[in-house]
Amino acid sequence: MKYREMIDQMTLEEKASLMSGANFWNTKAIERLNIPGIMLTDGPHGLRKQGGKADHLGLNKSLPATCFPTAATLANSWDRQLIREVGRTIGKEAASEKVSVLLGPGLNIKRNPLCGRNFEYFSEDPYLTGELASEMVKGIQSNGISACPKHFAVNSQEHMRMTIDEIVDERSLRELYLEGFRRVVEKGQPKTIMTSYNKVNGTFANENTYLLQDILYGEWGFDGVVVTDWGGNNDRVAGLAAGNQLEMPSTNGITDREIVQAVRSKELAEEVLDEAVDRLLELVFATRLDNQAAPSVDYEKHHAEAVEAAKRSIVLLKNDERQLPLRRDKKVAIIGDFARNPRYQGAGSSLINPAKLSNAWDVLSESGLPIVGYAQGFKRMGGPQERLRREAVALAKQADTVLLFLGLDEGSEAEGVDREHLRLRENQLDLLHSLTEIDAHIVVILAGGGAIEMPFARDVKAIVHTYLSGQGSAEALTSILLGDYNPSGKLSETFPIAYGDVSSAPYYPGKEATAEHIEGIFIGYRYFDTVDKPVLFPFGYGLSYTTFAYSELTADRHQATFTLTNTGAVAGEEVAQLYIQKRESSIFRAKRELKGFEKVFLEPGESKRVTIKLEERDFSYFNPTIGAWAVEPGAYDIQIGSSIQLIQLEKRITLEGASVPCEHTKEQFPHYYSGHVHEVKAAEYKRLLGYEPPSPYWDPKRDLGLNDTIAQARYKNVLGKAIYGVVLFFNKFFDAVNKPLLANNVYFVMNMPFRQIDRFTGGKISRQQILKLLKWINR
Repeated sequence: MKYREMIDQMTLEEKASLMSGANFWNTKAIERLNIPGIMLTDGPHGLRKQGGKADHLGLNKSLPATCFPTAATLANSWDRQLIREVGRTIGKEAASEKVSVLLGPGLNIKRNPLCGRNFEYFSEDPYLTGELASEMVKGIQSNGISACPKHFAVNSQEHMRMTIDEIVDERSLRELYLEGFRRVVEKGQPKTIMTSYNKVNGTFANENTYLLQDILYGEWGFDGVVVTDWGGNNDRVAGLAAGNQLEMPSTNGITDREIVQAVRSKELAEEVLDEAVDRLLELVFATRLDNQAAPSVDYEKHHAEAVEAAKRSIVLLKNDERQLPLRRDKKVAIIGDFARNPRYQGAGSSLINPAKLSNAWDVLSESGLPIVGYAQGFKRMGGPQERLRREAVALAKQADTVLLFLGLDEGSEAEGVDREHLRLRENQLDLLHSLTEIDAHIVVILAGGGAIEMPFARDVKAIVHTYLSGQGSAEALTSILLGDYNPSGKLSETFPIAYGDVSSAPYYPGKEATAEHIEGIFIGYRYFDTVDKPVLFPFGYGLSYTTFAYSELTADRHQATFTLTNTGAVAGEEVAQLYIQKRESSIFRAKRELKGFEKVFLEPGESKRVTIKLEERDFSYFNPTIGAWAVEPGAYDIQIGSSIQLIQLEKRITLEGASVPCEHTKEQFPHYYSGHVHEVKAAEYKRLLGYEPPSPYWDPKRDLGLNDTIAQARYKNVLGKAIYGVVLFFNKFFDAVNKPLLANNVYFVMNMPFRQIDRFTGGKISRQQILKLLKWINR
């Protein structure tokens, strides 16, 4: 151990004290040994350092910082260098505020488009996720601080996230939910990793020795610190033994005493504690900022960077009759509440207080366009409003083109709560329908963190999806609408025609005890492409104001090289994507998978030779029979495309080798071989898991314990029903008065296990009092 001499000078109590926070955001210091505390704080797409009272869900305001596009937005750029620069800038602002650990990026796989936190995650694809998250980590850590990729692992839903048991087969776990983290660990080399709240196959993530010891520290060689999500500790001693060194936030010594007792009773070897302390000290001394001058921050420069990031990430989804760029001789009406009150970021722990913010109405008004006016059109949080609709229609009749700003409001997607559907609010759809009955051409501009159903897609001329583009979204959008910047964003997730088309729709979310991943490996494009299911917009799709041609492909198992040409009249960037398709496979697998990409800038008429490197893992699958990655010999098609549905070039190669037996036969798994996972029955899923899955439901007759929640109290006596009813009332009340952040915080409390109450209150409500309450509820 590097710090053995220092550790030997510590008392047992001092060593245990370092394993949890000093307060909400800081680690403990030991002044007599000159060990400083360091600060950890939120920051997936900007620094969220709270200057006053601390909370985890973004309720209390933070210090001003540059608000960049969220991960879901940045992923649409497919731009490694851009994302590294964004990370570098966020990390610089963190260092300027003496923040040593920035809690991000988030890189959970988008199993289902309803996940309320998808706006914080990169993609439905683990390769793209891992590549982009690695660049973000490199950028953040270039400032001498630590990034903290999260949430490890399988955090696929927000509902019941602190107690839900994610039941997932080994192959899906490895190929989908862990692969992005592997890439981040091996390529980005983060100094910290954050565990998720949930259980994975029966064991809480932060005390899961298989995930932490066998895979993270063992196979991948991670050499940093594992930190809990805030309040994400269950059994402190079990977590420490599994490899979770730091618990956050402070528990006012409650869990420190548990560690001391475990060591003294020989339940926990003191050497395990010493090794954990050594890892934490390495992080502290590698990232301490108390003895360094803070770097200066130019917020105007950083705002320009935020604008650039947004420009490269916005996606042009439709552009009939070249409606865009806008013509300056055509009158324009601006309609929709989002034009003046932008939706540019998510909610919860990633809520940034932007250093600067403009709106599309103001920026467009200064652009020189002949704008006839603005109309709000609808109430943001829903409900009919006939007067606003009539005003919008009257304004639209004066214009040649309508810029219609629609989107998801702040209550629709947030940390701690999943979306209920993929639709826009009815009042927005009603307004759009009214506008389609007049002669003006409609350009829909969408804001939101992910996929949206679009029954109106055929009725409008153009659709631009800004996602959540940060504080520079208005300037970025304006430059695209006017043609000053050629859009280059491409979707990092599939947009279904209807939610019911999604592979996990019948199984999502897990409502009570478990979340069963019955769809297996077939999520996102892996499902839609395999079963030829029509989609609204496919993975990798996005339009440009120019055109590109692909030619002259050469390929082998190590790389693919091809020529890309800009055949249009304006400069632009193309995201060339490499997919691999196995021919005549003896195992079930997706039709094709993304294994490479490059974003290439070309002037009109310019050509470039583009090379995409390949490695053995790109041809591998995880074989559960042998518990290892394997390459199936045979023919593989190397495909180059502009989206998964637009394959432009193809070259077949053959890989030699001996077949490795796999017990997943077609007779045992007919629906997984066909990809029709909506039809999987219980027996087939049981065979996939290799065991009988636990019940997905709570037992309402069982007494509530510390790992149960207030939500479950509704099944108990009058006291339990009353507690649940009060919490539910406040949740509905805050939602009704358009206070979505407060409503989400109350929902968070409803789904919090009783074991967290004493820790979140710093012992003000004691464990003894909680046990007494449970005794009363269980009577």
